[in-house]
Amino acid sequence: MACKSQQSAKINGVSFVGSREAVVQEHVDAVLAINADHAAVMPFGFIRDQKSPDIIFDTERQWFGETVTGARQYIDQLRKNKLRIMLKPQIWIWRGEFTGDLEMSDEDDWGRLEKSYEKFILTYAELAQQVNAEIFCIGTELDRFVQLRPEFWNTLIAKIRKVYNGKLTYAANWDEFSRVYFWPLLDYIGVDAYFPLSDQRTPSVQQLKSGWKPWKNKMLALSQKMNLPVLFTEFGYRSMDYTAKKPWLVDRAEQKVNLEGQVNAKTALFEEFWDEEWFAGGFVWKWFIHHGKVGGTEDNRFTPQNKPAEEVIKLFYHAY
Repeated sequence: MACKSQQSAKINGVSFVGSREAVVQEHVDAVLAINADHAAVMPFGFIRDQKSPDIIFDTERQWFGETVTGARQYIDQLRKNKLRIMLKPQIWIWRGEFTGDLEMSDEDDWGRLEKSYEKFILTYAELAQQVNAEIFCIGTELDRFVQLRPEFWNTLIAKIRKVYNGKLTYAANWDEFSRVYFWPLLDYIGVDAYFPLSDQRTPSVQQLKSGWKPWKNKMLALSQKMNLPVLFTEFGYRSMDYTAKKPWLVDRAEQKVNLEGQVNAKTALFEEFWDEEWFAGGFVWKWFIHHGKVGGTEDNRFTPQNKPAEEVIKLFYHAY
């Protein structure tokens, strides 16, 4: 496994999943053990379906870690351990429907959605300022909303800047990032890096690196054009067969566990990107607070916890 020691610093982050309960030191120790220096804290707002304009958030029915109070508590505990923060409020559509397809059917509903989203995002922008979060993510995978309502987004970013003075990004889906028009208003080109790289059951590191070439060139060109670094707001692979064919798959269908595929995919990503000056780093998807109870060698989900891929992350995060 190639890995150069003590290279230029990167954002070595985890996507710190909200839970039913408060975070304690034991939960943070596992994050520190892999040499992470950033954590994405992800409170949620909920929408009934892709045509609904109303975002429900910060309610007693939500898990603690998904609320304003919970996000603040998580950040406070992470801060005690000198971890830096990206606050990344996200939308969840009932039954896990893709947020990129969120689109209203008439102007009245668009107005309601914009009003609702502004309230949601400014609530967390204010929290980001209060806790001195280093990065604030203004949205995640909202392609249709972004493309169809440019005036709203330009105005929203200006309003966010008035209440929050840290760095801004947006988490564009892997097939969306080249269409986002407001990158010049932000500080990072944010990409959820679930790019298709290989059709192989267990692709080798070299095959995966070859699969990265066209996508990497496209991101480099955009970075140079915008004079902005690229940040992987999410990156990860499931520990299953064909993990790099459609890395965005979250279905619960039976998939054969493949730990080697996850290791190779993460290794290729680190070797391709972590030594690039134009690349800022990223946040591994995803990390649960109860480290001893999740993941493991029989698990085919995204988390690298208690799998060989965890050691890959630990190695590269230490080197950079």
